[in-house]
Amino acid sequence: MLTIAMEDPSAADSDALMAELSATLARITGDSGRSSFDPDDVRGPQACFVVARDGEGQAVGCGALRPLAAGIAEVKRMYARPGTQGVGVAILRHLETTAAGFGYRAIWLETRLVNVRAVAFYDKHGYRRIPNYGKYAGRPEAVCFGKKL
Repeated sequence: MLTIAMEDPSAADSDALMAELSATLARITGDSGRSSFDPDDVRGPQACFVVARDGEGQAVGCGALRPLAAGIAEVKRMYARPGTQGVGVAILRHLETTAAGFGYRAIWLETRLVNVRAVAFYDKHGYRRIPNYGKYAGRPEAVCFGKKL
């Protein structure tokens, strides 16, 4: 049984999950992604940081939402521990439901083209490529996705 709940992004389990994510991203892309995430961005209104826990209460994944623009939330720090099944999908669906509840009309996110598993994951779950936005504009290594809620 998997549970997903809001937690503090600075808590020990949250920090451990994000450290694993950063190490994985650094290995795949050469960039840990840490510079693109500020924990304070997910502590405010219409934002959240969630942790997924298995039946024994072990943290197995995380994800975050932050406000990006009027009606648009951005997904950040999506991660499921290797060897887990369905954790990434469950977290993504939870974030989509939460975003809709906050009144967002769309979700955007960025990943790197070289991160083929992430690109395939978002393609498979209804996300479509959009023009690179914000700091990702003009960066050929980045790919941005969006989904209407």
